[in-house]
Amino acid sequence: MHIIWLGHSCFKIESREAVIVVDPYKDGSVPGLGNVRENADLVLCSHGHDDHSGTECVKLSGDLKPGIQITKIDTFHDHHNGTHRGKNTIHMIEADGYRIAHLGDLGCRLQEKQKEQLKNLDLLLVPVGGFYTIDAKEAAELVLELKPQTVIPMHYREERNVYGYDVIGTVSAFTELMDSVTTVEGSEICMENRPDAQVVVLSPANGGRS
Repeated sequence: MHIIWLGHSCFKIESREAVIVVDPYKDGSVPGLGNVRENADLVLCSHGHDDHSGTECVKLSGDLKPGIQITKIDTFHDHHNGTHRGKNTIHMIEADGYRIAHLGDLGCRLQEKQKEQLKNLDLLLVPVGGFYTIDAKEAAELVLELKPQTVIPMHYREERNVYGYDVIGTVSAFTELMDSVTTVEGSEICMENRPDAQVVVLSPANGGRS
């Protein structure tokens, strides 16, 4: 299985059963990132904001095979029960023997029952930039509670403002709180041969392109 970070919160997950794109962003919705143009068997969106709901940017095969299990967990986009930014859906994907959770634009603390659902993860895709989502400290605390094998941070601003919203934080605010971190050259990892570090920082495949 390959995990490719296209940028922002958009990931392409290539498994034996299917290719899944999660949270594609609409053209021009994320500063500094090139447009999403992908082929997939399934698209998942955590909520309807432009930077997470560009389903038209993904060409679907129409040939989704059985074998993929998707679990949806309803959460909120803010700390006020969704009254500020609405609802958010966490997607837990089980494929190729791996359990992966994409937290979308999680902006609230999880309930104990929800945390139990997210235990024993092989991979956690977590927002760390704050303002619109949980911030670096909240993300680090959640990782400590859930104890996923591998974590890829998302939804943050590049250190030199090359990409990302200027109101959100950088990835370093998160990685400075973590004990085991590595930065990988490129935009993807192979789950069968992933780095030993718990936190893996990628470069967006769509960074700096149009």
